[in-house]
Amino acid sequence: MSSVREAIVLPLMLLTATLMAGVQPGAPLVFVPPTPYSLVLGTLVVAALIRSGALDPARLLHGSRPILANANGAVVLIALLVAAAAVLTMITPGSGLPRFFVAAFLFVLLLNTIVAQPDRVRLLRSLAVILGAGLILKFVVLAALAEPAASATGRVLVAVFDAATFGSIAQVQQPSSAGYLAFAAIALLLGAAALLPARRAVTTASAMQRREA
Repeated sequence: MSSVREAIVLPLMLLTATLMAGVQPGAPLVFVPPTPYSLVLGTLVVAALIRSGALDPARLLHGSRPILANANGAVVLIALLVAAAAVLTMITPGSGLPRFFVAAFLFVLLLNTIVAQPDRVRLLRSLAVILGAGLILKFVVLAALAEPAASATGRVLVAVFDAATFGSIAQVQQPSSAGYLAFAAIALLLGAAALLPARRAVTTASAMQRREA
């Protein structure tokens, strides 16, 4: 991996993803930091990247690297964790039953991904599906339920649906720009994940030599 990508491109992409995921547009503009639970989920994302070979920590932190290079590698790893946690906080609904079920569902999905140990390409696809599904659920499905119905029939249906769930599914209405920011944050996080230093493939001959040694 080039020094420009490690020192500039990756930290910039991850920092931008964190800022986009944490910003809640409106008046006033609010920045929401990652929750402690999302930090746990972010740790699972980093663990899945390492287990799949999409991220090789030894190429960022190693005794053979200069101190400055190791410091920069640590910045990349920390920025990756925070960005993943911020994006997961962003796609988690704010309250009610959706918040509980999505939080539990993300934990199970990420844990299952670690256990399955997919390769790099399959893991990136899996993360894209997980984050994309969360984006659609929060900013399309739940946002549609939070919007005031235009017709009397629509208002009645929303009221009945809300009463059937004891008001636990209703969410705070968000501006349409929030969905665009969420899409951009997810795209940046996935792009940064694709640019991470992957584990180098070990040839059969090299593996045999190591075993003989």
